[in-house]
Amino acid sequence: MNERERFHACMAYQPVDRAPFWIWGPWPETAERWRAEGFDISQAEENFGDDRRWWIGHWFFPNPPFERQVISEDADTILYINHEGILMRELRNNPMSSMPQFVKFPVETREEFRRFWRERMQPDLKLRIGPDWQDRLRALRAAPFPLIVISDRWGGFFGPLRNLTGVERLCTLFYDDPAFVEEMMDANADFIIAMMSQILDVIDIDAFSFWEDMGFKTAPLLSPGHARRHMLPRYRRVADYLRGRGVAYIGLDSDGMIDPLIPVWLDAGLNFLYPFEAQAGMDVLAVRRKYGKELRIWGGVDKRALAQGPAAIDAELERIRPLIAEGGYIPHTDHSIPPDVSFANFRYYTRRIGEVCAQSHP
Repeated sequence: MNERERFHACMAYQPVDRAPFWIWGPWPETAERWRAEGFDISQAEENFGDDRRWWIGHWFFPNPPFERQVISEDADTILYINHEGILMRELRNNPMSSMPQFVKFPVETREEFRRFWRERMQPDLKLRIGPDWQDRLRALRAAPFPLIVISDRWGGFFGPLRNLTGVERLCTLFYDDPAFVEEMMDANADFIIAMMSQILDVIDIDAFSFWEDMGFKTAPLLSPGHARRHMLPRYRRVADYLRGRGVAYIGLDSDGMIDPLIPVWLDAGLNFLYPFEAQAGMDVLAVRRKYGKELRIWGGVDKRALAQGPAAIDAELERIRPLIAEGGYIPHTDHSIPPDVSFANFRYYTRRIGEVCAQSHP
């Protein structure tokens, strides 16, 4: 089996030659540590043995991006406008792995939103992918592994809105001005469908994922009632369109505790979720028991076990072995790998998960 065949068989609970698994990459500091410990990134694909896939998300970002504009700086921090129009303060050291301070977001009013959308969210694939975008799509599709379109950061009905307004402002808008919230959601549904209609005219894809990141450690950032009332109809509209165009697997990426939202997403027609953060209480075995095989699961390997060494890694892989054997599950760590994980432990993990997946399949 090639990677694409294995992906579809796993997702359909059919026999596979071995269960697929994916590797999520390290944080920048982790990669620096690994390089000092002998990691050669040029050989990563060859050495780690995970299933290859096209994982495309940058097509959905604001275009043209905002020009980076430094407002002020000191010895420790930089205050600047980023490519999404957000005024943010960042640490000079390790900015990719520390949380910035979000000072101001690009949208406060309807007029600002409409201008932002008109100027930067047009579904022009010549600008977003390239003038030869059709040839590029065909080249991606020609590879023998799954093509997963992830509308990273700008394809969804909470995550992208929080990029526009900020989390606090967005959460209050659900009460103060729900019509404004729904206007933004409808604009994004239109945008996703316009993007995907052009893509699906040229190639087929294997899966599509929304991006939300709407879970805190202990609970979602939005109530299931609000999600059902405002978000579900937009998910359903996009999911129905994609499924009508032959996309079998439609899902969603959200960190944090998301269990109360899973029924909403299932009712909206979604059939996979990831990454299931263990430290937020998302146990993939419990999720399967609760929601059954209708929900495919990606992720859920507790990354904290990798820092603890071989015994903890073996115990974590034994914990998820039944789910790997059952199918409808692609294991990977529940987020990017932090710098407390040594390269030796990471290599042990990649070897052992490959062995478990080879042994455990329907």
